Amino acid sequence: MRITGLFAAAALAAALAGCGADADTAAPVVTVTAPVPVEKSAKPTGQDDKEPAPAPAEEKEEAAERKVLPDVVGMNLQEGQDTMQAAGFYVLNDKDATGQNRFQVSDRNWVVTKQTPAAGRKVTVDTLITLYAKKIGE
Repeated sequence: MRITGLFAAAALAAALAGCGADADTAAPVVTVTAPVPVEKSAKPTGQDDKEPAPAPAEEKEEAAERKVLPDVVGMNLQEGQDTMQAAGFYVLNDKDATGQNRFQVSDRNWVVTKQTPAAGRKVTVDTLITLYAKKIGE
C-alpha cells in the first residue's frame, strides 16, 4: 500500500512538472531496454542425430482400455447407469427418449429404451455412452 502511494505521488509530480514547461527545460526522455531471451531453433528434420525424434502425442499416451458394452435396454435408468459403471464406463449421458427434453429427476422412474453405442460393441472406456429413457408406463 505504501509503495503504491509512492508510485502515485511520483507519477503526479512528473505530470505536474511537465505542465507548462518550455521545450528547452523539459527533462530528457530515458529509454530502458532489456534483453529478450532467444530460444534455440529446432534442428531440421532428416538430420542425423544421436537423439531419437520425439514421438507424436498420440503414441506417447497409453491407449485407452477397450471393453464390451453391456446391454441395459429394459432396465430402469438408475440400474442401467450402475451396470455401465460396474463395467468400467463412466462417461454417461441420458436423454428423454420421447424428444420432450425432460430431465430424469428420479432415475428409478425411467426405463432405458435405447443406448448408443449399441450393446455388444467393444469400445474404449472413455467413450460417451448415451442412454435414452422414457418414464415407466409411457
